[in-house]
Amino acid sequence: MAGSIRSLVLKTRRFFAGSKKCKAVVGVSGGVDSALACFLLSKALGPKNVFAFHLPYFDNREHEKNAKAVASFCRVGLKKVSIKKPVDDIAQMLKCDIRRKGNVMARIRMIMLYDFAKKHNALVAGTGNKSELAVGYFTKYGDGGVDFLPLGRLLKKDVRRLALEAGIPPAIVWQKPTAGLWKGQTDEGELGLTYGELDEILSLLEKGKRGLPSAKKKFNPAKVSKVIVLNALSEHKRSGPKIL
Repeated sequence: MAGSIRSLVLKTRRFFAGSKKCKAVVGVSGGVDSALACFLLSKALGPKNVFAFHLPYFDNREHEKNAKAVASFCRVGLKKVSIKKPVDDIAQMLKCDIRRKGNVMARIRMIMLYDFAKKHNALVAGTGNKSELAVGYFTKYGDGGVDFLPLGRLLKKDVRRLALEAGIPPAIVWQKPTAGLWKGQTDEGELGLTYGELDEILSLLEKGKRGLPSAKKKFNPAKVSKVIVLNALSEHKRSGPKIL
């Protein structure tokens, strides 16, 4: 079983001790990943040392309500800042299509979080999980632009399990994951896979050559091949800039 709340809290504390920092900034969308990340930070550093920010493009009452519930549960302060104007200005200037505009949204959030971190002498916490990282489901220098990833070794199913253990409301744990990049957008719709499928395929593929036949037997081979291709094509997103 991957991870425990206690071990993740201790790892976070050790990371901060080594970094000579004691404060963290985290974006809170209202979803399960950012909820668990915020919870772990509050336990590791103390609520007063965690600065949570809700950075929506669309006004979504449910997401805002969930973000406030997360902040209240973790006893951290929450500030809402709309990213609509800077995103629209850049997207209009560059004549972005909807996917490029989605990347602009993620990168504007990164800029804001790092500015907040500079203001508070803090580090930026990422909220990506192992499932997303494996297939490159994040924006390079956007939501992937962070100082550390407390959930980076957890599959989505493990994030949900630990979130429930932590006492995070089930409505937040089980709501449809979305990056909020356009209206009606969902993670699973974009990926063409449920997180349940993705998690199990990744677990089988981690067994190496002996896991591939099992994956193709249990799932549509096209879905398995898609995961393999996405993993290969996104390797550059998981690596730092190459020094030549």
